[in-house]
Order: sequence, then C-alpha cells, then structure tokens
Amino acid sequence: MENTKTRETLIMVIWAQALVATLGSLFFSEIMGYVPCELCWIQRILMYPLVIIYGTALIKKDLNIALPGLILSGIGMLVSIYHYFIQKLPALQDAGDACGVVPCNTEYVNYFGFVTIPFLASTAFIIIFVLHLLLLKRGRK
Repeated sequence: MENTKTRETLIMVIWAQALVATLGSLFFSEIMGYVPCELCWIQRILMYPLVIIYGTALIKKDLNIALPGLILSGIGMLVSIYHYFIQKLPALQDAGDACGVVPCNTEYVNYFGFVTIPFLASTAFIIIFVLHLLLLKRGRK
C-alpha cells in the first residue's frame, strides 16, 4: 500500500516537472518573445510529450505505459547537455553559429553566470530520467 502511494507520488512529481518545463519553454517564447534555436526545438519535441505520457501513467496508475518517457527524457538530457556545452565551452562556440536562424550559442538568459535555458532543460530532463529510474528500481523489489 505504501509502496503504491510512493510510486504514485513519484509519477506525479515527474509529471509536474514535465509540465513546469513545458510551461517554462512556452513562457520564454510566447511571453518573453525569445525565438527558439534548432536545438531548443528538439528539446521541446522531446519534453512536450512527457506531460501526456506521465499524465496518462498517473491517471491509469500504470508506470509501464511511461517507458517512452524514460527514452525521451534520456535523449533530451543528452541534447540539452550538448546544447549547454555549445553555449559555455569556447571550443564548441563555433558549432553553435551554424545552427540556423537563431544561433544555438545564443544566451537569452544567464542567471548567476551559468543558468541558461538549456541548463534549465537539462535539469528537468535529468530529474525526470533519474526519478523514472528510481521508480523502476522500486518496482523490482
């Protein structure tokens, strides 16, 4: 009984994280007017379905239907970390210039000298990925 409650709580936290990340990306583009670069679009494509995937898993109380979420969050984590490196590592700065209409090394925000939009996305993807792995580990016990 308690294990089921813990699993449901973790799925709800994952869903909330995906929802906050989705709303955050929409805030930056629709309210603040920041045009997403190509890597940002890829991260959005990987994040937005997570709201539906984990929301469905939460409603149906079945983590098994959320396996695509683990895959999408893992890929999203890698893409957003790469995007962050393009912004912050001088050796990769030139790779960001060839990204399209908006260069991928553009930093619309840079809080505390390190918190950029790809940093926020990678944090969200990592939280989702790690919590999903934790759920899988708990399910095997």
